[in-house]
Amino acid sequence: MSSLGSRGANSTPSMSPTRAASGSLSSNKNSADPTPTRQRQTYSAPSYETFAPRSAAQRERMGRIAALTAGPWSTATNSIEEQKESSSDFDEPITLTAAMCPPKSSTYTSNSGSNDSTFSSVTDQKINNTLQHTINATQNLSTLIKHTASLRLALRASINIANDVSERHSDLLRHSGELSAAAERLQHEEQVLTRRAEEIGKPLKHYDAVDRIGPLVGVLFKEGGKVVVRGIAKLHVDNDEEFVRVLEEIDEAVEFFGEDGGGAEIFGRPGSGGIASNNRRGGRERTASQQPFQATASGSAEYYRRACALQDAALELLRVGVADRISQTSSQIQDALKLPKVPIAADKLEASLVYTRFHGISRRSNALINIARKRVETLGSGSLAASSYEDFLTLCRNTYCGARETLLTTTIRSHMDILKNRHGLVGMTRLASVFLIRLCTVETALYLDFFGDPDKRQQSPKKVKGTTGGGGEDEKTAEENEGGNDASVLKRLGSSSSQQAGTAIASQVLSEDATYRDAEFQSMLGSLCSALHRTIRRGLVSVLDLDVLCQVVSVLREERSAANSTSTTLAAARAVSGVIQDAQERLIFCANTSLHKEVVRFKPTAADLNYPGKLLGEKPKPAIIVEDEEGKGEAAKKAEKEEESEINDAVAAQLRVYESWFPPMRSVLRILSKIFRVVEPRVFEDIALSAVQACTKSLKDGSSHILRASGQIHADLFLVKHLLILREQLSPFDIQLRSVERQLDFSEAGKAVSRFLANRNRRLFSMSTENALVTLLREGVSVQESSVDSKRDLEDCLRSACNDFIEHTTSSLLGPISKFVDQCKNEDSIVVLRSKSFMNGIVVKGMFGSALANFESEFGNVSTQMKLYLENSSTQSILLKPVVRKITRALEEARRFIDEVPDDENDWDADLREEVLNSVSTFETRVKAATSTKQGSN
Repeated sequence: MSSLGSRGANSTPSMSPTRAASGSLSSNKNSADPTPTRQRQTYSAPSYETFAPRSAAQRERMGRIAALTAGPWSTATNSIEEQKESSSDFDEPITLTAAMCPPKSSTYTSNSGSNDSTFSSVTDQKINNTLQHTINATQNLSTLIKHTASLRLALRASINIANDVSERHSDLLRHSGELSAAAERLQHEEQVLTRRAEEIGKPLKHYDAVDRIGPLVGVLFKEGGKVVVRGIAKLHVDNDEEFVRVLEEIDEAVEFFGEDGGGAEIFGRPGSGGIASNNRRGGRERTASQQPFQATASGSAEYYRRACALQDAALELLRVGVADRISQTSSQIQDALKLPKVPIAADKLEASLVYTRFHGISRRSNALINIARKRVETLGSGSLAASSYEDFLTLCRNTYCGARETLLTTTIRSHMDILKNRHGLVGMTRLASVFLIRLCTVETALYLDFFGDPDKRQQSPKKVKGTTGGGGEDEKTAEENEGGNDASVLKRLGSSSSQQAGTAIASQVLSEDATYRDAEFQSMLGSLCSALHRTIRRGLVSVLDLDVLCQVVSVLREERSAANSTSTTLAAARAVSGVIQDAQERLIFCANTSLHKEVVRFKPTAADLNYPGKLLGEKPKPAIIVEDEEGKGEAAKKAEKEEESEINDAVAAQLRVYESWFPPMRSVLRILSKIFRVVEPRVFEDIALSAVQACTKSLKDGSSHILRASGQIHADLFLVKHLLILREQLSPFDIQLRSVERQLDFSEAGKAVSRFLANRNRRLFSMSTENALVTLLREGVSVQESSVDSKRDLEDCLRSACNDFIEHTTSSLLGPISKFVDQCKNEDSIVVLRSKSFMNGIVVKGMFGSALANFESEFGNVSTQMKLYLENSSTQSILLKPVVRKITRALEEARRFIDEVPDDENDWDADLREEVLNSVSTFETRVKAATSTKQGSN
């Protein structure tokens, strides 16, 4: 391929590949053509150089490429071209194919007649030329074959070299993988050896730490560890970095010797040996540092005991700096203020030594407590070394809470008693609740100064400053508190005028730090707040007034809501909740007692049953007083003024209406309205159920007394009036007044006992249902359930009272007509009815005449009494409509009975019948006219 390309490039540098191809095709065509070639011309393809001439640089570059890639064919081609140019006698070029072919026969035949010599010379020349061309072509082919063979050998060598390189690359990859695996193995071995070296060196580090730290914390081990001597420590707790580093080394030694060395199994868990540690262990187990020396114990176990002793010594330094300091400060304050004999005034409490001295020691105590807290967080609550720190923190909390409770209990109780004596039970309840809420807030702030986490409180001042908005004093307070002490914030907020804003800010200050939720501190606050329960309970025992009890419960509920608004005053809220329960119990007891006394056991007097006198406003006659004329005149004027003011006063009129109610119903509604919002709904419904039952029974009894004293209409209207009022007043309570009563029925107990005694094979100790005692109880005692619905009973009673009033009013308005209709209905046959004396025409005429004569007075009396008892005109109309219907029906029946009696029988004739029927129509007309006039006037 390279020789062919070099041939084309060498023969004609400017010739394109297309032209070379066309030239070869033309030569092949001429060689195959049998016609003479003299008269034919060689086809020459046009050069593209004319249309797209190359630059000099391009031609030079093409020349260099042709020289480098030219093969042996170029020289042969040049010689052939020269021979073509020299032999001008032959127009047809001689190619390799033509030269190798035999001469054409036509050539010899066509020129046989010409000169043989010329033909012979020409033929010889052509043969020579052809042989020369053939030799050249053969040499060229030989050269190409040699060149191709050399290229083939070179290609084979290149392939061998490439295979060799690939094999070497594969070997290189294999060796690289082996080297990498070896390197990883060496690295792993290095890690194992390093870890082994660390494990070997770790015990030595902890042994050295125990021996080195002993003198720093004031502990010396003599006689091989048998004797432990305590002395003065060289290390100070105020040097935080060094002290924390020593604690870390001690804790690591305790963890190592206790877990890895097995010391915890021999000597037990470490502990500070204080009250908290003993309480947690039941007071019987000794700590590891308190265990005696054991000669048989291993070295790790002995060093575990020593490390626990060092930890106890270090924690002793913290205990002296915190717990002992709190106890010492509390004793100094008690001696200075003569507590608890002399209580502190409540208005001077926050400025007294009780708070100022504790605020003074809070910063250092908090720093030491924070060291122990961080050690617990670092070690984890379940680790060996952390138990001693937990005991220390518990000891500090108990010491603090005990000291605060001792300092404040007497003052709080004294303040409660003073408030009760000055303001009474209700006023004391509100003021004492506010005082306790304030106390809880201040105590929480002080507790956080001691036990709070400073890291969680660093962002609190910024939040407080952002919450206060534009308050100048609050912003100033927040700026002063940039150091992280939020006790001053809560203290100032508690004394500010805006309690709601202070509560909101206090909640934000304490939202990050929940240390105040510790059980010991909440128990201490609950003990302090119990003074409220103690004082109010004493007062509640002697209170019988429902109004006072209701006010106490209402005030306590308001204060409980205020206390629940922030998590710092939950102890006060719990104390107030306990007082609310006691107050509600006392209220329920007093309400039941009042209902039993004023309703169930009510005995009415003549004044209570003075109906309609109470509705008419009758008052008892005043005593006669003898005065002079001037005194009489002034008394008369004064009485007139009082009467005028009383008439014009709507409240007094309403009170008169209220006083006109029957006393049992008035008591029921008064008590229920008072306790409705201050007791639980279920309790209220149970009380209302029994009260409504007792009130309904009392109203029925009162109606019976009024019936004997004032008459039927007054008794009926009394019962209807009060039942309507009772139903109307109970509707706002929205209660069901339903319950299920269960009672034990012993009616079969005698028979069951007889069967029990008669059974000689009874099994008294059998653990099954066949036990004789179980059978006796099951057969002799049963539970009877009954459903009670006071609202339904009230409706039934009201319906019965209205029906009775309608019946009695109808009878009074009809007069003898009602009796006449009843007598006619009682007769079995019309024949017998005609002969009865009450069906006599003259008697019937007189009966209707008397009824007409008495109707106006009777109806006027009924209208007057209904207006007196029932103020609502619609209620009067509702009650009168059935009366009119019953009168109309009775008159129709009387008319029917009169029509059935024939003339000339029992003194009846046509004129008398018409006169009686006219009386019936007149009576009916008067009834309708009277009722319509009554409704129109209303």
